[in-house]
Amino acid sequence: MKNHAREMYDYHAWANARIFEKLRELPEDLYKKEMRQSIFPSLSTVMVHLYLTDNLWLNIMQGEDMQEGMAASDTLRREAEAETLLEMEQRYKKLTEEYKHYIDSHDMEKVFTVDNPYAGRLDTTPMETIYHISTHGNYHRGHAAAMIRQTGNASVMQDYGLYLYTKNADFVSPV
Repeated sequence: MKNHAREMYDYHAWANARIFEKLRELPEDLYKKEMRQSIFPSLSTVMVHLYLTDNLWLNIMQGEDMQEGMAASDTLRREAEAETLLEMEQRYKKLTEEYKHYIDSHDMEKVFTVDNPYAGRLDTTPMETIYHISTHGNYHRGHAAAMIRQTGNASVMQDYGLYLYTKNADFVSPV
């Protein structure tokens, strides 16, 4: 039986890794360079936002109160914003392993309640939460891709269709 939560998370982690891979190819100073014409002030703030959101949702699935988690994110944000691209990528790799362990060892259909200070209470499941973080990641990876293009560099494909193709051992990506 296919583990849909794991599949969706594996795609999310793969797409994040593609963005990090592309960022490592670019001049080092571009990661934190301010870009006024974009929705985020820098590529680093996009990646930190993605990390903080993923981290928050993992903690919520593990039973942490959302409001407490959001408050703790402020300290984590300051730490992450001070890090280099490679340090941020290492944070992601560690968080990815934590997510995979969580997904592989928990019931993805067990209902839990989120008390969002902005939207109210919601009964949801880890499966729905994984879909949320993946679609949230798609949205903001799109911002990162656009920002990379704004610097005159080519971006990187990281859509779900390409991910599915890459799972075939004989596939050679044209991009």
